[in-house]
Amino acid sequence: MAIDEIADSIADDTGGKLEFLSLDLANLKSVRDAANEFLAKGLPLHILVNNAGLAGSRGQTDDGFELAFGVNHLGPFLFTSLLLDLLKTSAPARIVNVASRAHYDAKELRFDRLQQKTTSFTGMPEYRCSKLANVLFSAELARRLSDTEVNCYSLHPGVVASDIWHRVPLPFRGLMKLFMITVEEGAQTSIYCATSDKCQDESGLYYDSCRTKTPSKAGQDTALAAELWRRSEEWVSETTRTDERQ
Repeated sequence: MAIDEIADSIADDTGGKLEFLSLDLANLKSVRDAANEFLAKGLPLHILVNNAGLAGSRGQTDDGFELAFGVNHLGPFLFTSLLLDLLKTSAPARIVNVASRAHYDAKELRFDRLQQKTTSFTGMPEYRCSKLANVLFSAELARRLSDTEVNCYSLHPGVVASDIWHRVPLPFRGLMKLFMITVEEGAQTSIYCATSDKCQDESGLYYDSCRTKTPSKAGQDTALAAELWRRSEEWVSETTRTDERQ
């Protein structure tokens, strides 16, 4: 089904109006182009949901970063940064970063491995690290926005039977999905963080099943969060300069 047909189908189901914005999180130039295209519309922005969840894939992004880290963290980091001034002027606003409970299994971030191809066979250790980055990014962003009316949230959506598992062979994929929740159920915590009055005065916290939950020890490391921010900012700035020279 074509993108326009999908958008029309969603609009018919919800009664809303949709516009498709092309965005390739594995290509930071595409991220900049998408942000600029949205900014050019002159619209306010009250809710931004970063819902990248690439898992089980191996390789590098177009800009040379480990694939899961680049798609799940660095692309959303840049996209959010480019829209941050608009979010502030549109406040009250919320930024929702969809992480995963898989971040509990990532004990550290090996910065020396983030600018090379995926080293594991399954790609899952890298996925876990990218989800830890989501939690750290959200918490650090909340600290930096503490004097604004922009709140930040990270969350575990549940293990969802979505197309994220399309690389798993069919017999195993079907069996796995029997034990997963539906995409509708998986959206509930994201919707809660984006819209609920119950968390409108909260920021920088981690959620699971529409409730706050303590993230991993690494996910609470403020020094690690600050270092991730510094390096992410440096990396996206370097790719910006490269794009400008081309």
